[in-house]
Amino acid sequence: MKALWFDGKELKLREMPRPGPGKNEALIRVLYAGICNTDLEILQGYMKFTGVLGHEFVGLVESGPKKWLGKRVVGEINLGCGKCGYCLRGLTRHCPNRTVFGISGKNGSFAEYITLPVNNLHEVPDSVSDLEAVLVEPLAAALRILDQVEIKRGQKVFVLGDGKLGQLIVRALRTRTKNLVLIGKHHHKLALAAKLGIRTVLAHKLRAVCPEDKAEVVIEATGNPKGIEQAIELCRPQGKIVLKSTFHELPGINLSRIVVDEIKLVGSRCGDFQAALKMLKEKRISLMGLVSKVYELDNFSAAFKKAASPASLKVVVKCRK
Repeated sequence: MKALWFDGKELKLREMPRPGPGKNEALIRVLYAGICNTDLEILQGYMKFTGVLGHEFVGLVESGPKKWLGKRVVGEINLGCGKCGYCLRGLTRHCPNRTVFGISGKNGSFAEYITLPVNNLHEVPDSVSDLEAVLVEPLAAALRILDQVEIKRGQKVFVLGDGKLGQLIVRALRTRTKNLVLIGKHHHKLALAAKLGIRTVLAHKLRAVCPEDKAEVVIEATGNPKGIEQAIELCRPQGKIVLKSTFHELPGINLSRIVVDEIKLVGSRCGDFQAALKMLKEKRISLMGLVSKVYELDNFSAAFKKAASPASLKVVVKCRK
């Protein structure tokens, strides 16, 4: 089979043996896989990962337990040991012995075939398209914020970053509050959110914000180490900052501001796939315009170049013809 292999320095298309599913695993033929900012950071050294990249996908189960055969599925990325205290409490995503699909110790989705434990799989409803399904993992990550932070109706929320994740976050949060502002750098990306009735502001036009105009909740999704500094500037005292970005650089921030203003920092990562699928099935969220382009696996170099462009949103790779 064909797969995209990262050796720590270069991304190459390789011929590899088709993986064999283990006990309680499924062999999945990958239809589409999405390029995430985390993939781009891995190429810069994040997580020191080597192997097949990718963790966002939709595919068809070709072998495994009978009830899964032929199902169209998406899959959760964390593979816990199943034995530690975290796993036994249902906190597999925080298992200290876990592997992470396409990120740490487990080959990922930029391949014609993958394997995953059936416990990680979720069936995709017929009414959800393949290109919607490939966005389930990041949509679930966006929805995770609502599990972690109470957002009351009318509460002011700023979302920093108009890229792939920021777009999904504002679509998720607008179900809770209308007092929502997306702050970004790109006219055409902000325009997508504006069409849905979401207020938008160009970052360079954002003047110094007086204390009364700061937000109770600031979501940082810029993918830039400097994003946390802006989040601190925009968060009112005793407010909350939710951090969604991961990057290979170490940000330099003034922690004294967080202490003095008594700001709560919340790290936010993976979310509920069933909640994301339900929202898509019920058409409660629109992903229109979020996929910039679809490339064939053979054309991976152009796909990653496009994904790294500031002008792009989600770039998707078609893994099987």
